[in-house]
Amino acid sequence: MSKAVSKLKNMKKTVDKVTHTTKLKTNIPAGMAAAGPPLGPMLGQRAINIAAFCKDFNARTAEIKEGVPLPCRVTVNSDRSYNLTIHSPPATFLLKQAAGIPRGAMYPGKETAGKITLKHLYEIAAIKIQDPPNALLTMQQMCEMLVGIARTCGIQIVRELKAEDYANFLDERRAVVDAQKKELQEKREAKMLRTA
Repeated sequence: MSKAVSKLKNMKKTVDKVTHTTKLKTNIPAGMAAAGPPLGPMLGQRAINIAAFCKDFNARTAEIKEGVPLPCRVTVNSDRSYNLTIHSPPATFLLKQAAGIPRGAMYPGKETAGKITLKHLYEIAAIKIQDPPNALLTMQQMCEMLVGIARTCGIQIVRELKAEDYANFLDERRAVVDAQKKELQEKREAKMLRTA
């Protein structure tokens, strides 16, 4: 019995300590990492030096337009160091930027929030295929995925788009968006009156 116990103690000494930490997944605006909530508490829970992380992130995203949301993956090592992986902006953000709209359709499938050309779609696919999760996809698969995302945002994909026609479309669309915002505000106010 004592031999088994001594062997067991020796085995415990030879096995390296394994840390099971979850990967932190969050969206951080480019150049705007700050120690305050919500980023500060998430990093603090994982014992990461918050000031050093913010400085590192802001330095790495200095060439990107400030405020662009960037999906980040942070893995923490046992010595409290971290590995930061920064992906390109989300596909919905890029599609809305290409269409020139601030928000997607309230009722996708029933209304069109904006339009983009096939060239825009291909350029966005070229950006998104560089992300590590999409590394094994072909360009065709990436484009098909973006078509589905555009459909859920209410963005129509067309072959050609004339600037003056699209400007008229956006003017008409602004009136619809204003009516939808007014409707949402009325619903919020009605809900506040019910709960008060």
